[in-house]
Amino acid sequence: MKNQRKQRLLYILFDFLAALVAWVLFFLFRKIYIEPQAFGVDVPITFGPRFWTGAIGLPIAWILLYYLTGFYKDMFRRSRLEDFIQTMLSSLLGVVIIFFLLILDDIILNYTNYYSLAITLFLLHFNLTLMPRMVLTSRTVRKVHRRDIGFKTVMIGSNENAVDVYLDIRNQQRSNGYEILGFINVQRKEHYQLQDHLVHLGGHENMETILMDQQVEEVIIALDPTEHEKIGDIVNRLSMLDIKISAIPSITDILTGKVKSATIFGTALLEVNQDVMPTWQQNVKQIMDIVISILALILLLPLNLALLVGVKLSSSGPILYKQDRIGRFGREFQIYKFRSMYHNAEENGPELSSKHDPRVTRFGQLMRKHRLDEIPNFINVLRGEMALVGPRPEREYFIDKIIITAPHYTHLQKVKPGITSWGQVKYGYAENVEEMIKRLRYDLLYIENMSLFVDVKILFYTVITILKGRGV
Repeated sequence: MKNQRKQRLLYILFDFLAALVAWVLFFLFRKIYIEPQAFGVDVPITFGPRFWTGAIGLPIAWILLYYLTGFYKDMFRRSRLEDFIQTMLSSLLGVVIIFFLLILDDIILNYTNYYSLAITLFLLHFNLTLMPRMVLTSRTVRKVHRRDIGFKTVMIGSNENAVDVYLDIRNQQRSNGYEILGFINVQRKEHYQLQDHLVHLGGHENMETILMDQQVEEVIIALDPTEHEKIGDIVNRLSMLDIKISAIPSITDILTGKVKSATIFGTALLEVNQDVMPTWQQNVKQIMDIVISILALILLLPLNLALLVGVKLSSSGPILYKQDRIGRFGREFQIYKFRSMYHNAEENGPELSSKHDPRVTRFGQLMRKHRLDEIPNFINVLRGEMALVGPRPEREYFIDKIIITAPHYTHLQKVKPGITSWGQVKYGYAENVEEMIKRLRYDLLYIENMSLFVDVKILFYTVITILKGRGV
């Protein structure tokens, strides 16, 4: 049995108490250790207006900060790792604000006292907040895995794809929380394959009534290719309800955000929300892109000089290779790479490279194996044309070919292209348009699940790929 309000109040209560206790301990730390150093004598511990202002105001301010960062949004679909990261980041942000508002005017003996105060407050607040959160979240996660907590779910679809998804969910030893009540058909048939496993709740014409009557919390869209013409209408109608929407990877082209348009004439014409990440995550991602790119270009300078010489000696032609690519919102930009092919390798027209491409120099093969040819991409990141993580940018020539078969490719242009991507990690380089379309599925999944945690995970796997020489 789930009670969102009760669970939320528990988190708020423990967060309030953690902030209060952290402030009391921090106040005592100042009185016992810091102020005697500043004044040269023991300072009496008095709980004056400043103490009570902090004791009452700060816990409320912390709760407001957690609310603004979305911590209290969904109390049962939780992850301990996400809670840890979010608690750490919000604690860091809050301590920085408190430092400048309340601590900076303290009378101190030397500047090291400032560091002691800030670090002490952070450690106190972070640990006291994290511990009860981990207990509550761990308890919730266990209940979900044991199926004690479930989310009322209805599947939309009735054929092979829907059956595969249902059986995969049913056969999982540890539940993800789906409590599947039944399915809604899209095409009318005498018998539906999913009917052998689930209750048939009705047709999509009555979808809203069915979902409201069943008090559904989540919908899984699992349509077959012959049913895809209905996707736009279904998603548009679902967007009017307070229901979480999930979909099988092959149709995530229409689920990379919230549908905003009431008029949809096909999958490729869906208008989706451009905010694929919370604002604070977008800002942190941008800072990470800039800082890591600057550090990479500086730290890799000796390697870059060696690559520069290697490219020059390997064959005649320019060291840097510039090529027009399509970026965010369909804008064209020039991507920079170390040249790995012979000069004028595409004099007969655009052509994708392959594993044993004769146009690639021997030194180019070495660079590609460890993706060293892409180091100049960091320049594109600093220019604001690319990000560290995002779908790899393609040429307009190949995009036009992809769109003929997969018009939802344009959804990749919602975000900046990246030096590395989930598609690059999971699928690798594509040697033809068909493989590019297969890789597209992973990039769409990335956009649907875009977060700082996913970015860090992709960067981690990219480093492993580079070190193992699996770049090609």
